[in-house]
Amino acid sequence: MLGIERVLDHIAHYLKQDALDIRRRNFYADMAVAPHSSARSENAQTTPYGMPVTDFILHQLTDQLAKTSQYLDRKAAIKTWNMQNPILKRGIALTPVKFGISFTLSHLNQAGALVHLYQDGSIRINHGGTEMGQGLFQKLAQVAAFEFGVDLQQIKITATDTAKVPNTSATAASSGSDLNGMAIKRACEQITARISDFVKQHFQKPNAIVGFENNHISIDALRVPFQEIAKLCYENRINLSANGFYKTPGLKWDRIKGEGRPFFYFAYGAAVSEVVIDRLTGENRILRCDILHDVGASLNPALDIGQIEGGYVQGAGWLTTEELVWDQSGHLRTHAPSTYKIPTIGDKPDIFNVALWNGQNTENTIYRSKAVGEPPFMLGNSVFLALSHAISACGSAYPDLQAPATPEQVFHSVQRAQAHGV
Repeated sequence: MLGIERVLDHIAHYLKQDALDIRRRNFYADMAVAPHSSARSENAQTTPYGMPVTDFILHQLTDQLAKTSQYLDRKAAIKTWNMQNPILKRGIALTPVKFGISFTLSHLNQAGALVHLYQDGSIRINHGGTEMGQGLFQKLAQVAAFEFGVDLQQIKITATDTAKVPNTSATAASSGSDLNGMAIKRACEQITARISDFVKQHFQKPNAIVGFENNHISIDALRVPFQEIAKLCYENRINLSANGFYKTPGLKWDRIKGEGRPFFYFAYGAAVSEVVIDRLTGENRILRCDILHDVGASLNPALDIGQIEGGYVQGAGWLTTEELVWDQSGHLRTHAPSTYKIPTIGDKPDIFNVALWNGQNTENTIYRSKAVGEPPFMLGNSVFLALSHAISACGSAYPDLQAPATPEQVFHSVQRAQAHGV
């Protein structure tokens, strides 16, 4: 992904055009404007591996971000700044991302869940996902709370255990909430269906509409506390336990031919990064970042924004500090935090604006949400290309900047740019 973004950036430099214009010309068709337009060939709306792209939104998303971040005005101001400042040079870049969501090893796209409702109204859940600080358990507890119409405090998620839910897939490929959320939802739906059938019979309202909300169960106009109904179901021997299973639909992937539909959907986003470099030392920092990211109908906006922030900083670190060094014997010398420079809190942008795209998934995911773990990582491309833009103010040639863009690499790139003159 970095490679092709670099190519587009180089083309823009050669043509003396804004890189965003070149990127837009290479976007897929705007499905919101002309979903059946014949203006572009059929292949232009299909990935190289033959998957049709039917949910493309980057035209609108990048337009909105360019406007809210004042991208063009800031780029013009940066040009003026660079002409007036011989030592400190600034750069800015806007890069988009289109990220496919699913395991490309198709059989991993499955998940199970075990849900127990107890007679006191408490709910215990076990599923195949691993909590590693990304907020997975919080999101999945919200799914169960919504399905039963109860407070989060009544939900308890136990540690992942293959003795309870077997054959778990890895919590990877940004699919933890997608897979396990749907498995939990299906288990909950079995229990709520049994409860609905029971209360209709018990209250002699066979045609009643049964609802689950605000810690109550409604049977038409009648409202009964959820805990009372749970106890009543237990006393009437209603099964209050269920196993849910989900497999991502519509996937077909030939790994040998490299053809098919390996992804259920795509997540989109874009970032504008502004940086400053010291021409004499190569030192640099991120001054500001504006991100607009597509998470569908967010399960938890606070968690999603946190994931976007973390993914961006990790991606920026990948492209600026995380340098691998081997010695003459072939031993990796950057093998620990003392030698391998991961990004820290001091590497985050001074100004950090993150917003969620207002939309929902066109595919039937858990409440029409989208995965958020890995896609924002690629927004770190904007930092690398902003550094390249800053270096371009030091000479006429396209900057020969190598990744990771450590201060040493930035310094050497500046030296090479200066050798070509301004």
